[in-house]
Amino acid sequence: MHHLIVGAGPAGVTAAETLRRLDPTAEITLLCGEPGESYGRMAIPYLLEEQIDEAGTALRKRPGHWEALGIALRHDRLEGIDPDADIAELASGDRLEFDRLLIATGATPVRPPVPGMDLPGVVSCWTLDDARAIAERARPGSEVVLMGAGFIGCIILESLVRRGVRLTVIEQGPRMVPRMLDATAGEMLRAHCEAQGVRVRVNAAVESVREQDGRLAVQAGGETLAADLLITATGVRSNIGFLEGSGVDCEQGVLVDAHLQSSRPGVFAAGDVAQGPDRLSGERQVHAIQPTAVEHGRVAAANMVRPGSARYPGSLNMNVLATLGMISVSFGDWAGGEPLVLDGRDRGRYLRLAFDAQDRLRGVVAIGHTEKVGALRGLIESGRPLGDWRARLESDPTRWPEAWLGAVAGQ
Repeated sequence: MHHLIVGAGPAGVTAAETLRRLDPTAEITLLCGEPGESYGRMAIPYLLEEQIDEAGTALRKRPGHWEALGIALRHDRLEGIDPDADIAELASGDRLEFDRLLIATGATPVRPPVPGMDLPGVVSCWTLDDARAIAERARPGSEVVLMGAGFIGCIILESLVRRGVRLTVIEQGPRMVPRMLDATAGEMLRAHCEAQGVRVRVNAAVESVREQDGRLAVQAGGETLAADLLITATGVRSNIGFLEGSGVDCEQGVLVDAHLQSSRPGVFAAGDVAQGPDRLSGERQVHAIQPTAVEHGRVAAANMVRPGSARYPGSLNMNVLATLGMISVSFGDWAGGEPLVLDGRDRGRYLRLAFDAQDRLRGVVAIGHTEKVGALRGLIESGRPLGDWRARLESDPTRWPEAWLGAVAGQ
């Protein structure tokens, strides 16, 4: 049995290790599309803040880790799948036969169709090469424009401030992190960032970039910003282009079922490339977050060894963001349902609980509430009506840990 895993991010690495544990004698090949050791993209902000070096970004730090497990780590890229045979066609020209294939190719940053995006000094923040380019230009006192204030953008934001740059953030949406925070929470985050010297423009777009006097001239929202560096953080797209003609059905990502198997038997997908079940809606969505990638890797590997043995319950959209000392949390479908709001903006705190008609908690937005937030996630994932606890939360929404215990224990 030959298990081929394409992609050495959190999903692929977790799957490889799970496969070895479940199938001690199988042949396992792990394809890594970048040079060097597999690394975690979520570690890049710590690298930019110089809290760690490049070695600290590695997902597995033990020397000879893959050799010790009998897993062949190979640096190559998948170019396509032979539609008539279980053969992977690689960028090197090699062809690998496989019995089971896991596609864990992740995603690629989206570059908006803006003139000048190919100029030197315009970078994403996705790879180690990107991090090196940012570190070269983002020096104390340099002018930096950050294009996009979504989740990734706000993680980069803190790293840039720590590097001592003069930062301007341009967000096309009506608020910061619009897919994670409602209007009140987004405004709280903007005010917090501006109080620490970050200029934030919302409802504004970068219209063009050009070179001027050895620097960048960024046209955005009716003004021209001089910049030493422009960082784009305008979303990502699943890496699925190589699957054209393969017989693997795709939409925004590879369409997978509750076992993480694609439309083609024996071919699975996990992580940012997988469009799988959503816990709340039941629809298939791409959730590009690391906890989902890790759990995808485990479930896919189990089913690659023993088909149908593990079922994925569905992803929950969840984000926890630390931005210059402000902690914001978002779980589930916070924008829908009937909201219960606790507004403590004068104390840097805010809570929005969204319920459905059956008194089930479906989503949460929180600012400054950091203790026992896992209970909020647990309430959403349980899918249980809160019963009398809904009325108690109306009186005091901060009693959610008690509500979770009451709902789970049936008290």
